[in-house]
Order: sequence, then C-alpha cells, then structure tokens
Amino acid sequence: MMVRISSFVPPSIRDVHVAPVPAGPTGVLSLRPEGLYCEAGGFHVDPWRPVDRALVTHGHADHARWGCGSYLGAHEGRTVLRVRLGAEAAIETLAWGERRRIGDATVSFHPAGHILGSAQIRIEVGGEVWVVTGDYKTAPDPTCTPWEPVRCDVFITESTFGLPVFRWPDESKVFAEIDEWWAGNREAGRTSLLYGYALGKAQRLLAGVDASIGPVLVHGAVEKLNGAYRDVGVELPETRVATRETAEKFAGEALVIAPPSAGGSTWVRKFGPASDAFASGWMMVRGTRRRRAGDRGFVLSDHVDWPQLLDAVDESGAERVWVTHGYTDVVTRFLRDERGLDARRLPTRFGVEPDEDDE
Repeated sequence: MMVRISSFVPPSIRDVHVAPVPAGPTGVLSLRPEGLYCEAGGFHVDPWRPVDRALVTHGHADHARWGCGSYLGAHEGRTVLRVRLGAEAAIETLAWGERRRIGDATVSFHPAGHILGSAQIRIEVGGEVWVVTGDYKTAPDPTCTPWEPVRCDVFITESTFGLPVFRWPDESKVFAEIDEWWAGNREAGRTSLLYGYALGKAQRLLAGVDASIGPVLVHGAVEKLNGAYRDVGVELPETRVATRETAEKFAGEALVIAPPSAGGSTWVRKFGPASDAFASGWMMVRGTRRRRAGDRGFVLSDHVDWPQLLDAVDESGAERVWVTHGYTDVVTRFLRDERGLDARRLPTRFGVEPDEDDE
C-alpha cells in the first residue's frame, strides 16, 4: 500500500512546532555547533564536524564523519568503520556492554539493529543515564546483532519514519515479492536491477533473497562492504562484481544490487533489457515512488516504524525524550500529549529526504 503523507497525518499533530533542546548545558549531553557534546567526558557523539574525540553509533556518513582525531565505536562494526574512515583513522572499539571510563563519564555500546555494528551509546554521569540511539530498528536482521533495550533517564531517538502511516509489512512477504519479481524477469529475459544503499541495505537484501533463482551481481561499492561483513562472519550468498563481462554473461537472468546513485547512470546500460526496483521504507509514499521512476518499489527499511519507535521509548523507561532526524514535531507532540513525557526536538544538520545515505 502506498499513501500520501499529508493526507494521513492526523490534524491534531499536523503543522505543529515544538520547542527544541536549547544550546548550552542540559545535563549529561549538550548541543554545540559540532553536535552533541559530553562535557564530563570531553567527547562528542556522532559529531557533525571533525572534533578531537568522537564516539560514533555506526558507519553511515551522517554519523561517522571523516577527519576526527579519534573514534570509539562498537567492535562488531570495526571493519565497516575502517572501510568508511580509511586506513589512517585512529579507531578503537568496545565489545557489546563493555564499560569504559572517559573522564567523569562511563560509556558502553549496545546493539541498535540498524546495520552491522550499529550501536546505542549509553552514557552515565553521576548516576544519571542517557542513551543515544543513532539509527535503529527493532525488527530482526541476520546481518547484524538485534536491538537491545537499554533503560535510561533520557532517551535520544531518531524519527526518520516518525509518522503513523509508516508501519512495515512482514519482511518474509517482502522478500517473497522480490523473489517473484526476479524470477518473473528472468523468465522474460530481463536483468533485475535492485537499488539499496551500499552499507546495510544491500547486505540485508543479499541475505534475504533466494540466491538459487540465479546469479547475483553487485556494484563495486557494495562488494567492498560485503567484504567487511564477511570478515566478521556474516553469511552472504556468492556475489560477482557487475562488470561489462559479467553483465553480458548473465544478461537476462541476474539480480544486480547497486546503490541508488547508480540508477539512471551510464553504468546500467551494460545490462541490456532490465527491470529496476528500489528497496526502502520510502516506497510506502506515492510521491517518492513516482520520483524514483522504478518499475517496482519494495517496502524494506532499516529504521523503526511508528509503533516500533513508540515501543522503544516505552522500553527505555525514560521520562525525558529528545527526538531528532525526521518528523520531530509530530513525534515530540505525541509523546508529550499522549504519553505525558518531557519530550523536545533535537535539531540536526541532516533531514529526512529519501536520497540520504541510509534509508
């Protein structure tokens, strides 16, 4: 089912503006020009600009910014961070739940379920606990450690898909649709081009499709990150890089997984007759599907939907919630009016448009 967002948002929470988190001291974390800062520990969390010391939730570019003096992340994501940040970056990692004292703060990393190595960062100062979720999903995913609820006093949540319209379909049905599309294309002699982000979405697609249908080709950017997944034991089917030679050899039968940036470029010409599709949570929205101009759209997201977001807030036990990256006004107003929580918007330099690094 596809819908128009504007027609689905209840009038009571439409066009609402909620006061943001103020800059300056607000407790364990404060908002600075570089992003979230922990004064007690002297570090930033997912900074927007290069800083001396960064704690990062995961390897997507809007969370792990290049150029910081040092990085601390979850051990599961060490190979991803190395690929994304380069050989010269000073990267240190902690095992899940391992605690590290940094200044007057104690930090630990806990699974966020978004992509390989994605973490929630628990920060404790003077007995008060804050959790920064980064990006997360609570649905199971064979390519990363599942989400783990963490109790806290303040919960900082994304809201990329923070509207009641976003309720994800059963994943097994989505993959059955993808397999059926691929098999149908092969029968008709068409190559199947499936677009999903190179880090996270591509590997989830590879792990979920029925690779017995035919050969699987991938864009070079995807294969580079497949290696990071395989290096830590994630099982993926056999893949070949989509060169002109492999495209010609497997024309009309292969599934090709590539980042959305490859769509409509000269890179796709070598595949001959083809059908293309996108895998994203944004495929629920009619306007996005139309702008993408693909033959098919499969609703598959690496973020929480509306009910999952609310469940995550409940499981945290937090009475204060900061909402960022997405439909912040809607989520904040709902948490305040319907749940009685102290909720505020946390401004970000990044938006919710469906051309981002990690939809």
